[in-house]
Amino acid sequence: MAATRRLTIREVRCSTDPAVGQGHQLISRTFPKAELVSGSEWRNSLRELEEGLWPDSRWHLVVAERENKVVGLATGTYLGDVNTGVIGYLAVSRTGRGLGVGSKLRGRLRSLFRRDARELRGKPLQAIVGEVHADNPWLRKLVRRDRALALDFPYFQLRLHREDRPVPLVLYYESCNGAGRRPSTALIRTLLYSIWRRTYRIAQPRSNAVCRRMLRQLAGRKAIGAIPLEELPAPATDDQS
Repeated sequence: MAATRRLTIREVRCSTDPAVGQGHQLISRTFPKAELVSGSEWRNSLRELEEGLWPDSRWHLVVAERENKVVGLATGTYLGDVNTGVIGYLAVSRTGRGLGVGSKLRGRLRSLFRRDARELRGKPLQAIVGEVHADNPWLRKLVRRDRALALDFPYFQLRLHREDRPVPLVLYYESCNGAGRRPSTALIRTLLYSIWRRTYRIAQPRSNAVCRRMLRQLAGRKAIGAIPLEELPAPATDDQS
């Protein structure tokens, strides 16, 4: 109980906050290099937000701290054009386990996305999505507890570095307007395009071979089904989401 009381969850809003560096060190220990953005990219995003350069979207960095040390973090972007929150990284250090850090971080991001939807779109949040490895235990928790859908189509995280290859992941979709609601293919196509343009900052997604491949996989489908919980691989580790 005492350990829980010392846990603080807060949003980082300043590019010079020491938690930015600590948080990036945590994801560097948790995620493979091919899935890492640079710490400077986080700082640049915070500077852009400080200068009011994100008129219809917002990027968030939320940290969990214990005794002034970052023991967990979550990042996410609210995309106003599709009224959807996109979960980026979610990581918890070994010293932060057993305190419910992951759930608290995701809960704070969810609250921020809902606030963004009210302030930027004037309506309730439509959905929350994220990309994870198929054997990630967080995916099972989301499917079981929040009734998120592990979407049943080949999905890849686009390469973040020139020398890397795209990473096969699972895209999950959590409707905020009706638990378990299957998204239409048209909605997913629009959502993917927004993520590619605004999160990965690809100017022309249709010129990207991996983007074209994912769009072809969706052709001819009216709605996207879900991978059943029992068909998901056994969990690997509980460090990332």
